[in-house]
Amino acid sequence: MSNPHNLSFRNWLDPITERVLDGGSVTPEEARAMLEAQGPDTFDLFAAANRIRAAFQGADVHLCSIVNAKSGSCSEDCGFCSQSAHFDTSIPEYGFLEKEEVLQHARDSIARGSQALGIVAAWRGLKQGKQLDVVLERIRDLAAVEGIHADASLGLIEDPAIPPLLKDAGLVTYNHNLETSRRYFPEVCGTHDYEARIQTLQMLKTAGLRTCSGGIFGMGEERDDRVALAFELKALDVDVVPLNFLNPMEGTPMADCQPLAPMECLKTIAAFRFVLPTKELMVAGGREVNLRDLQPLMFVAGASATMAGNYLTSTGRSTSDDWQMIHDLDLDYRPEGGPPSQPQEESGRETRRSAHFPVLPSA
Repeated sequence: MSNPHNLSFRNWLDPITERVLDGGSVTPEEARAMLEAQGPDTFDLFAAANRIRAAFQGADVHLCSIVNAKSGSCSEDCGFCSQSAHFDTSIPEYGFLEKEEVLQHARDSIARGSQALGIVAAWRGLKQGKQLDVVLERIRDLAAVEGIHADASLGLIEDPAIPPLLKDAGLVTYNHNLETSRRYFPEVCGTHDYEARIQTLQMLKTAGLRTCSGGIFGMGEERDDRVALAFELKALDVDVVPLNFLNPMEGTPMADCQPLAPMECLKTIAAFRFVLPTKELMVAGGREVNLRDLQPLMFVAGASATMAGNYLTSTGRSTSDDWQMIHDLDLDYRPEGGPPSQPQEESGRETRRSAHFPVLPSA
């Protein structure tokens, strides 16, 4: 535990913070040192990350939701994923959702204040053929809904002709997480390599789509792997960075992993904010399990977005609790690239603070 009267960490951190606020960057060594902060130093780190978030992202939070549009029987062996056909898990399996099901999820997402809905499918990736035709049709269906962006996470893309088709259908953002560092990735997945993920993101950017890519922490990686991931994402210039924390799923190889300590999660968020000061940092899967009562501090530590509603095979927090958390921090909602917005059920910041928040469906 650090000495509360020793201000050496703050004296070291202050000029780094000013450098980032002035448009500069941090080094991998500096980001690594941030993850070593202890005791009162951790709160100095959070305060500095909060200043950076406020400077580049403002006081408005971006909410998004996802729908598990096709569940189970995935051919890939990602060790964290309960949807892999390689593992014996008890999740439901079903084919691609019909139009009305996707539209209902869109309506629910709008009601909970989300500005984007991501269509997610458990499979290796997209190829030309009937399945792609169905995907494009669902994207067009979602893109036609007023008040929400059409996003998707549909695995690897190896054909450069596919990203333009997604864009033409109305897709705004494509998610494809790197998951961890290049060094540690073989410990996570053996059915495809890291470079395949890099190439997918590069093809998406070439087509003019927004890219969303981040990782999962708590899979047995080292702190150096988290730093390496942050700088890999910086080099790729992704637009949105989801920060997930492992929620161990029964039947997967990582079922016995212990959740990260809340303060370790928060230091990771803060370090990513320093490395990626202008990017949307979205805390997503596993925040309930790993952060527990410290969930509000994810915004203080530098996050600017979060996932609202359920995840793929696990439930999320209630919408009303998330709304209350955001308002208690004196924050608000905003659509990506636009001014602050408010869910339909709410009107006026002062009224919202004292009003009863209705309970909306989580999915």
